[in-house]
Amino acid sequence: MKGSGNRLITVTRELWVQWQQTKAYWRDTKCQEFEHKYLEELLASVDRAATVIEQLDKLLKKVKTDCE
Repeated sequence: MKGSGNRLITVTRELWVQWQQTKAYWRDTKCQEFEHKYLEELLASVDRAATVIEQLDKLLKKVKTDCE
């Protein structure tokens, strides 16, 4: 589970790097609107999801330990 969370964070960071490169060429109001409407929300959602995934990973490890 934790590996999936780490992968999600990694690909989101890669997306952000690509977006920064794109912004070097796309500099109008639609660019700003796109970033605000989609990417900022995506980043916030990924942060929340990563936290939940980490909590689930800890819970699953505890369940496994308790069952052994």
